[in-house]
Amino acid sequence: MRQKLIRIIFLISGLFFVLLGVIGLLLPLVPTTPFLLVAAFCFSRSSERLHQYLLNHRWFGHYIRDWEEHGVIPMKAKLFASSMMLIMVSYPLLFLSFHPGLKALAGATVVFALWYVWSKPSTRPLSADKELEPPFK
Repeated sequence: MRQKLIRIIFLISGLFFVLLGVIGLLLPLVPTTPFLLVAAFCFSRSSERLHQYLLNHRWFGHYIRDWEEHGVIPMKAKLFASSMMLIMVSYPLLFLSFHPGLKALAGATVVFALWYVWSKPSTRPLSADKELEPPFK
């Protein structure tokens, strides 16, 4: 009974994050990919059919597969995420007056998030099972 309840919670959570991802497609500055990655995680714990649907989706399935298999964040996504984080945190830090400890916490959070994003590979690793061709023939 407990396992079934956990699966239902993951299923509802996955559907919620897909909804947030769709909203992100329609509204500027709302991210889509992170919500779909979380949805894929939830579906992997609750519904193999929905998980496979996300993995095989023609627009964003390859991003989810690359993340699940290799932890890849494409360079374009890194640049966009970094610029959005810096833009979103700079206004409150520079122009709003609130407790300096909160400013430090916000700054530290962004630095940690930037470190995490940039610590991930930008491309898939070369497959060990494929034979590499020599650069010159």
